Amino acid sequence: MRFKWLLVILLFVLGGLNSIQAQHYVSAAQKVDPKVEAKVDKLLSKMTLEEKVGQMCQVTLDVITKGPNQFSSDEPLQLDTSLVHKALVDYKVGSILNTANNRARTPQKWNEIISQLQEVATKETRLGIPIIYGIDGIHGATYTAGATIFPQEIAMAATRNRTLVRKEAEVSAYETRACGIPWTFSPVLDLGIDPRWPRMWETFGEDPYLVAQMGYQMIKGYEGENNDIDNSVHVASCMKHFLGYSAAKSGKDRTPAWLPEIDLRERHLVSFKKAINAGAHTVMINSGIINGVPVHASYDIITTLLKQELGFNGLVVTDWADIENLHNRDKVAKTQKEAVKMAINAGIDMSMVPYNFDFCDYLTELVKEGEVPMSRIDDAVRRILRVKYELGLFKTPVTRMADYPDFASKKFENDAYEAAAEAITLLRNKNQILPLSANAKILVTGPNANSMRTLNGGWTYSWQGEKVDEFAGKYNTILEAIKKHASNVTYVPGVEYKMDGTYNEEQNVDIDAAVKAAANVDAVVLCLGENTYTEKPGDLNDLYISDNQTALAKALSATGKPVILVLNEGRPRLISKFADQMQAILQIYLPGNFGGDALADVLYGKVNPSGKLPYTYPRYPNSLVVYNHKPSESQKKMEGMYNYEGDVVSQFPFGAGLSYTDFTYSDLKINKSELDGKDDFTISVTVKNTGDREGKEAVQLYISDLYASITPDVKRLRGFEKVDLKPGEAKTVTFHLTTRDLAFVNHQLKYVVEEGKFVASVANLTVPFSVNETQTFDR
Repeated sequence: MRFKWLLVILLFVLGGLNSIQAQHYVSAAQKVDPKVEAKVDKLLSKMTLEEKVGQMCQVTLDVITKGPNQFSSDEPLQLDTSLVHKALVDYKVGSILNTANNRARTPQKWNEIISQLQEVATKETRLGIPIIYGIDGIHGATYTAGATIFPQEIAMAATRNRTLVRKEAEVSAYETRACGIPWTFSPVLDLGIDPRWPRMWETFGEDPYLVAQMGYQMIKGYEGENNDIDNSVHVASCMKHFLGYSAAKSGKDRTPAWLPEIDLRERHLVSFKKAINAGAHTVMINSGIINGVPVHASYDIITTLLKQELGFNGLVVTDWADIENLHNRDKVAKTQKEAVKMAINAGIDMSMVPYNFDFCDYLTELVKEGEVPMSRIDDAVRRILRVKYELGLFKTPVTRMADYPDFASKKFENDAYEAAAEAITLLRNKNQILPLSANAKILVTGPNANSMRTLNGGWTYSWQGEKVDEFAGKYNTILEAIKKHASNVTYVPGVEYKMDGTYNEEQNVDIDAAVKAAANVDAVVLCLGENTYTEKPGDLNDLYISDNQTALAKALSATGKPVILVLNEGRPRLISKFADQMQAILQIYLPGNFGGDALADVLYGKVNPSGKLPYTYPRYPNSLVVYNHKPSESQKKMEGMYNYEGDVVSQFPFGAGLSYTDFTYSDLKINKSELDGKDDFTISVTVKNTGDREGKEAVQLYISDLYASITPDVKRLRGFEKVDLKPGEAKTVTFHLTTRDLAFVNHQLKYVVEEGKFVASVANLTVPFSVNETQTFDR
């Protein structure tokens, strides 16, 4: 396989681009429907160069609305018929995305706008090809007023509940289709490995297996078990961001990453491989730079790896303006025209332009000049048309709101509430201060206590989440939800966010008022965290939680009153300066519109918490180490002259999470203590609820490879299952594995399980086993 890669690169360098790109790759992972292919080929044969290029262009909605310029629109929102004609008829544009004026629209408005667009596309163009409309619906139909808003992905990972994750995607697909939109830019399959990164909360956490499992459920929820996206309640999913986006060396968005290929394959590729096998129809490319090469210009990553090796037959779309960024930001293309050439030849199928039609002009010229082969254009357009046919857009260009009676139903709201409740992670409960008594006098304080915006995070009703309070007034903040449980509640914010400023600006700091109020209560509920952000605006220089919030926490702990710390944040901001003084600590992540209700029910015991951390919560700025690190990070003290040791210091470990009941583990067993190279095997464990409350427990299986030709991780998550147990009830959980599940990527970039000893662990139990022969597996 390595020789094949070298041959492909050599042919490309020697000018063999045409012959390579002309091949039509089909893999076992993503087979195509011959009937759909026949339709695609027939239509493709009728298309002019300009019509093909237009299909590869995607512009944002503001470009074709009435308004002062392409960046903004008049209100009330209306399409500009002349601009629509320019886009769809003159330039033959194949896709529109996003929302106008960066704000949510009602489903009725979405239906109106998209119906008008499809009317022009199907009736006023020569071939009547419908557009494909796409939107960032990452935790519900997030640009739709009244839609059901779920917790963000990081919180969904904390549930360790595959069923809830699939349900979220099913509801999101239903409500997105109710708007007439068939394509969602979700799920995010990047690893949440760096708490400095401003998009960590959009991920399923730091572990490749966890991300792959939850990503699989999202795709099946969006697309259906059989990926029948022509079904009117399914949408096309979009894996993002291929590949290695979250590994920026600086921790800041869209900055360079330096990744050895072993690490790229061992960790970052896992979730995307699983998603491709799940049948995901589209993929969005990493906006960043890997080893000096912008990914949007990387033939190796987009064509050789994604399309050829992994056999991905779907649509490859850029991120926002990222072809232009090859010239404007990354400085690898001397002109915008050269940027188009680089990206399309690398394997991009559709350009999220998003504000002009220059892409169409440049690409048409490049084809006529022989700089981009027609075979590459045909490959791109074939992929675009394939998705449009599979979505059923040629038969039903737009779905109708009237056909979706469950939109924003109580049933869907209950699903969102359940997800928020199961995500809440209890990290400390000293002296069992929780649950609270309804009669207790409570001070609620902190900048996150009375804000729907902070509960939801970015990509909610608007890009940065700054419009949440305008749309989410009917839901309960933490303060409002607590008041439904207790009558004696005092609210003093102590610190507030500057809602018209940047995410980290604060105002109205009055810590003395909060301290004074604490004198008359039994306990303090301190709600700290972050205001909303995403992408570049969310970059930070200091991982510690803000100075004002730190001062508030210290002052309240000094009163002697028990303080219950509620963390409402998209990434783990450091709390080590005061964490030890907190009697209880709960992480609620970004739980969505029902997060306040879910938290209050946990605080007062109506719900027993069951969330587990999907990342390692660091204690210090220089202890940003993931749980599946190498042994040298935590080595024991050496003997002799050069005594030293290595330690990993975390505030809370990956997988941490307490309950109001107690769970006891026993009888950890493996059915084969010695495995051959390709054996199936099972590992089982019994878990019992030994407390006095019903509770849910996420049973987590880890396996350690003790010695390997490449330094092994100290342990890796290889399975998890969530069980619900009544007091005194016990269940046996069985994990089904193969030796392939133990594989790692070696120096030859092959997946291999080597002969040797292993240890399986669940909770405080371990069981050893061994593999008797080395086995290499297909990629």
